[in-house]
Amino acid sequence: MNTVLRRRARLLAATTAAAGLVLVAGCTSSDDGGGKKTAAGGVELVKAGRLTTCTHLPYPPFQSEIDGRVQGFDVALVDLVAEDLGVEQDIVDQPFENFKTGGSLNAGQCDLAAAGMTITEERKKNVDFSDPYFQATQAVLADKDSAISSFADLKGKKVGAQAQTTGEDYTKGQGLDPVSFESSDAVLNGLRTGQVDAVVIDYPVVQGWLKDKANAGAFEVAEQIDTGEQYGFTVKKGNDKLREAINKALADAKADGTYKKLYEQWIGPYDESAASPSAS
Repeated sequence: MNTVLRRRARLLAATTAAAGLVLVAGCTSSDDGGGKKTAAGGVELVKAGRLTTCTHLPYPPFQSEIDGRVQGFDVALVDLVAEDLGVEQDIVDQPFENFKTGGSLNAGQCDLAAAGMTITEERKKNVDFSDPYFQATQAVLADKDSAISSFADLKGKKVGAQAQTTGEDYTKGQGLDPVSFESSDAVLNGLRTGQVDAVVIDYPVVQGWLKDKANAGAFEVAEQIDTGEQYGFTVKKGNDKLREAINKALADAKADGTYKKLYEQWIGPYDESAASPSAS
């Protein structure tokens, strides 16, 4: 597929994703006769014809089930990688710990992981990251009547965070002992039901949650904390061909306007600084 046609296909994918349509590329992966499942560019896959993605649901706006189908910003970006490889994306829901440590990738359960995952030096010991595709900040979310106006006000309060995330790590690093929840939905529900006084969680997740008028009427962001975090997709260590294919798809999408369109669809008004972090 030439560059012009690919760009048109990507722009069409961006405009039709909300309607639940799926683009299927004209070619498929194949078995090379030696038992290896390969796609375009010689990328080896765990399943022929499929780019298998491990994630942890729900984590809107990056991935969550909408109308019976997993959708979101991460999903749409990985669809672009699958398109380039001539395959379709399959999504596997697993505990975050499984692929943060590289276990799922090493066991051949998935080709890559996409879960709004922050690039850290500790995680790099277990997996290889793509180029960063999103600049993230943490948010302190609290009840509007709580008198909490900053992170400093959390001292002595019951604070919630998602287990195994950088939000939890940051909170612990500041001397607090957060209540850990399994998912972002559980964290926010813990705040809604009064199990905790405030939560520390990635700001894009809060943005999506506050789109609900009921939530926005009762809760507010007390502070945004710039922790310098960048999201990346992960592959098994040494899987350079797939990592390079992901990086190429991201670069192409930013160059042809597809990234901006998907960002506005799933995240909100386009933020150049958040959307275009430098490569790690």
